[in-house]
Amino acid sequence: MVVREFSAGGLVYKKQGDQVLWLIRRPQGGGDYRGNLGWSFPKGWLDDAEGGEKPGPLASGQKRASETELQQAALREVAEEGGVEAEIRAKLPSLKIFFTDKNGQKILKFILYFVMEWREDLKEGFGSETAEIRWVTQEEALQLLAHKNEKDLLKEAHRRSCLTVA
Repeated sequence: MVVREFSAGGLVYKKQGDQVLWLIRRPQGGGDYRGNLGWSFPKGWLDDAEGGEKPGPLASGQKRASETELQQAALREVAEEGGVEAEIRAKLPSLKIFFTDKNGQKILKFILYFVMEWREDLKEGFGSETAEIRWVTQEEALQLLAHKNEKDLLKEAHRRSCLTVA
């Protein structure tokens, strides 16, 4: 049996001088972490249950998420995993990934990303799920990101955002 999961996240950019920089993160790993430990964009379940141990009704597909709930989840994950406050600028196509977790459960995961503009760093910084964040150029991100689908999404985000530096 295949289980569906739903997540949201953000491709956060900021303009610095004559450059556009993108926020990427490297997860902490350990414990029950089931993802890749390479560089990625902040993302996570739409909601969770049992203190974060299991996906909640939105993340498990028991309840359909509204557009507002999708946006709120993405902004929350960017704050938690990236340590920043951002503003949504555009919606990107959903990614679909298929994997088998450490318990042998097959999972079809849908991840909806938004392009976001950085507003400020949070005083508390990023949460315990993140080992490190970096602000990098598009070219650096394309070298560092662990997954091809996220690299393709970055190219699409850059195109849709029509980013120019004054």
